[in-house]
Amino acid sequence: MRRLFPVTDQTVTTDSGGRPPGAPGDGGGAAADHEWSLDELADAYGYPEPGPGEPRPWLRANMVSTLDGAAQHDGRSQPISTATDMRIFGTLRGLADVVVVGAETVRLEGYRPARARAEFAERREAAGQGPAPAVAVVSASLDLDFSLPLFTSPLVPTLILTGAAAAPEKVAAAEKAGARVVIAGDGMGVEPARAVQALAELGHTRLLTEGGPRLLGQFVAAGVLDELCLTVSPMLTVGDAQRIAGGPSVAVPRRFALVSLLEEEGFLFGRYGRP
Repeated sequence: MRRLFPVTDQTVTTDSGGRPPGAPGDGGGAAADHEWSLDELADAYGYPEPGPGEPRPWLRANMVSTLDGAAQHDGRSQPISTATDMRIFGTLRGLADVVVVGAETVRLEGYRPARARAEFAERREAAGQGPAPAVAVVSASLDLDFSLPLFTSPLVPTLILTGAAAAPEKVAAAEKAGARVVIAGDGMGVEPARAVQALAELGHTRLLTEGGPRLLGQFVAAGVLDELCLTVSPMLTVGDAQRIAGGPSVAVPRRFALVSLLEEEGFLFGRYGRP
């Protein structure tokens, strides 16, 4: 993998003849193209350092899309992903306090609880984090299978974000299963800004959402998304698969700035931040 942006002395390395990588006869630019360690990935994707006073929550999304805009193939993201994309996926989880995910994505992707990874243990301890991120499921109906490992055997208790009008018997069932129910809306649904604030009040300020598209669309529309980590897969799927974000369009397109761009075997791994 190699870094394309921002341009540094690593991205503009030259060979012994003084030619930049990619020039005829340069030998392929091997100095800039190598397998990144998890430490290198963690440094590249680190959350912003908190400012003075109370740390502000930072919500980042991690999604993958094909060249023709599909976020899934046959209902799942794995067929359009790659091993390096999954390493970045694991790194982003290893840095997060909590992973926020929609109930439909939990059902479709067969979500399991996040696990502790020795490679991130020292980094998490230094940041004051627990051994693994919690998973926070966004669900208005609480129509969830509480026999799944996500609820029966998480290292950190699973959170469920829902509205104040959620059915009391469903809330009781969730709590009986060991989940912690967090109210983040006055009605049946969850209000994105309140969800972010509720998680921050629990001490979770490094937030990561992995979708699905409808949930990401809600975060975008509410103006609470700080960063998008987007893998562009060099594949074409056609079909009618969802985009990475769905729902009603915003009145004015949200403009993000490119923070960094990595490349491997045609896959592009970009970070885009709110200016």
